[in-house]
Amino acid sequence: MKKAQIGIIGGSGLGNLPGMENIEKVNIDTPYGKPSAPIIIGDIQGKTIAFLPRHGNGHTILPTEINVRANIWALKLLGVKKLISVSAVGSMKEEIPPRDVVIPDQIFDRTKSRVNTLFGRGIVVHIPFAEPFCPKMRRLAGDVCDELNIKHHKKGTYVCIEGPQFSTKAESRIYRQLGVDIIGMTAIPEAKLAREAEMCYVTIALSTDYDVWKEGEEVSVEKVLENMRVNIISAKKIVSAMVEKIDVNEDCSCHHTLSGSVQTSSEKIDWNNPEIKRRYKIFFPDKY
Repeated sequence: MKKAQIGIIGGSGLGNLPGMENIEKVNIDTPYGKPSAPIIIGDIQGKTIAFLPRHGNGHTILPTEINVRANIWALKLLGVKKLISVSAVGSMKEEIPPRDVVIPDQIFDRTKSRVNTLFGRGIVVHIPFAEPFCPKMRRLAGDVCDELNIKHHKKGTYVCIEGPQFSTKAESRIYRQLGVDIIGMTAIPEAKLAREAEMCYVTIALSTDYDVWKEGEEVSVEKVLENMRVNIISAKKIVSAMVEKIDVNEDCSCHHTLSGSVQTSSEKIDWNNPEIKRRYKIFFPDKY
């Protein structure tokens, strides 16, 4: 199976990045089921990219229905260490108008029904998550936006809600009082599982609306889709430039997350159990 160095998760419109060659689709079965869609693998400027449409081909998967564990496990199997996420968000602040780009540095988890770990089944893992996005990847994304002259915000707190409904006005008002910057439905558990998989993870958040807190500017599907059409142009430029500049051989603390995070004694883990081996061999290759 062809290996990939960089992963991209986003809408299907990102699949045709400029200059992508030697394109193929791969179907991967994971211990957690099927990923959202076949993964598109191709080469850009000598680097191999793996692209996965988060909501499936044709946007058929609700945020809560996304099999994030399968998505991240499949990308890990392909060898991805640098992961760029692109997602639509609502703005919770006047100074972040629709069509701006935000590179969040924090997450506030308000989801209710999602599995937040790749582990369990006798293996207890507690990862550090104080900085949920890779600082190196965030700096790179900000530098690229500067070079491209794309209006952006170099930090912000992303509140992740369950969805699929948008917020009530009461919820939107309370989130603003808490000081969050943007609101979306997909960063959790994606960011948590990417960290468990020892990937450098960054989100390119595309502001599409003012949620429902701003009178006369309430979110609607029509507004979101129109602004997304504009945002996707910026997103392709940002992602392409990041791919060009990413040093795939650069080490990072994100790549060593599991060191010291496994709480279960090794002698208590049945490493020869077929299910344990299938799930966790890619995380603990030294055990096999």
